[in-house]
Formats: sequence, C-alpha cells, structure tokens
Amino acid sequence: MKLTATFVLAFTISLGLLSTSPADAEETKTPPQRIVAAGGDMTEIVFALGLGDRLAGVDSTSVWPAEAKDLPQIGYFRRIAPEGVLTLTPDLVLAGAGAGPDSALEILASSGVAVAIAPRTGALADVPAKIRFVGEAIGAPQEAEALAARVGAELVSATEAAARISDKPRVLFILSIRDGAPIVGGRGSSADLMIEAAGGDNVAGSVEGWKPMSREAIIAAAPDVIVMTTAHSDRLGGLEEVLSRPDIALTPAGRNGRGARIDAMLILGLGPRVAEGVKALARAIHPSDALAAAGL
Repeated sequence: MKLTATFVLAFTISLGLLSTSPADAEETKTPPQRIVAAGGDMTEIVFALGLGDRLAGVDSTSVWPAEAKDLPQIGYFRRIAPEGVLTLTPDLVLAGAGAGPDSALEILASSGVAVAIAPRTGALADVPAKIRFVGEAIGAPQEAEALAARVGAELVSATEAAARISDKPRVLFILSIRDGAPIVGGRGSSADLMIEAAGGDNVAGSVEGWKPMSREAIIAAAPDVIVMTTAHSDRLGGLEEVLSRPDIALTPAGRNGRGARIDAMLILGLGPRVAEGVKALARAIHPSDALAAAGL
C-alpha cells in the first residue's frame, strides 16, 4: 500500500494514528506497549507522562531524561531507516514534526506499524496541544490533559515574567557554522519563538527559518548577545572561539564577550520543559538586576 506524505500527515493529525487496514485500526484501541519515538520532544513527553517504560527505541535527539540515552537508537529523526526501526518490533512510531523521510514513514505504515505524526509547533502556545496529541496516540489522554494544563500555566508565568523586562537585548542564535557561514535561527524558527518569549529581539528576523547569515549581515545586525547550544559550541571550540570570529568580534556581543550556551533540547525542543527553557534563555540574555525585578 503506497501512502502519500500528504495523506499520512492529514490522517495522523486528524485521528492520531495511521493504520494500514481496518484490522490494524481495531488493534490501536489497545494502548501501544512498544513505542519508537522519533524526536526528542516526543521522548520527553512520553517520559513526562510516566510511560517511559513503553519506549522500545528513540532517535539521537532524545537525550533527556538521562534514561533515554540507554534506549536502543534509530539514528537522527530526519533520516529514519525503516529496516532498523522494524527490528525493534514497535506497535507505534511516534514521530515529531519534521521526522522522515516521508518514504520511510510510508514503508513503516505499509508494514503494519501504526504511525502518529505530531503537528508542527508554530507557536509556544501550541506545546500543550502537542502533549495532548501524544497522550491520545499512546492511550493516556487524561494524564496528557493534566500535563498540558501544568505546562501551559508554567509557560504563561515564564513569558509574563520576561515581558516585565522593558529592555530587549538584540540576540543572535547560532545553530552551527557550515562552510564558514553561521546557520542562524531566523523568523519562525524555534529559536525565534524562544527569543521573543524570553524578552529578546531576534536580529535574524530578516531571514526565515534556519539559514546562513553573511558576515556583513551579522555586523549590521549588531547583536548584544550570541546564544548557542552547548553541543555545537563545544564542537566549534567554545564560545570564546565563536566570539572571536571576525564577523562576531565586530559586534557588541563580540566586543563585550557576551555569549551563552544552553542545552539544545531545553531551548529548541518545545517539549514539556518549554517554560524552563524560556527562563534559562531569559537569564542568559538579561542583566541580573532586571531578572530580579521581573521575578526571574
């Protein structure tokens, strides 16, 4: 059975599960017991629901909580190899938005494995809906409702506190450096959403998504703070090395040595720790007196 990517996405968002036959659909009434999570946010939600023991495998972005690192790996969630997933005999593949390739998901579905693809998180306010989606997919809707309510309340509290800080530092989030050019979090990226929520001004708002930014554009953007993930910062020799680059050194961030490293899934995962991520970013970009006044 050949399933188009559009059909897979539409079906999974509307019903929560993708089955390949009426018999399979009937079987999904029993909560899945062997779940493969393709996406660190999916893994975090399953653990937060207290059902981590049902995970039969996870992808390489699933690094939190610590127990996730001990589970069988399926590789990067955007480059799923269906053969490897099938060796784990899952009864559900729980895929984060962007998981793929589409052909791999089609193969898994046509092999009789239920596939649930989470809808894209276009705003931080969508995180509770993502949690509810996972809860429905794995048969824990009540637990998911309670978790979604808690996460939603925590997120409102964190963003309202950050909004009390009037000064908005100019922030540049650098994901990595490719062919000498920084790949930055532009408009609509998860980094953009988090910077806004933390009370910052994303200086890469002129580009959309994750794109390279030229030396001239970085200098003109004049960021006050450079933010990176801990892992990518380490790969590039540390923040000091990044801040000393010719393009960064000429910015206020470079001149003042202002940079911050934050765990990737905490700041970009948009999972159940999203409020914690907003607070961590706010603490990285704002002065301590402003944080204290805002209750952060």
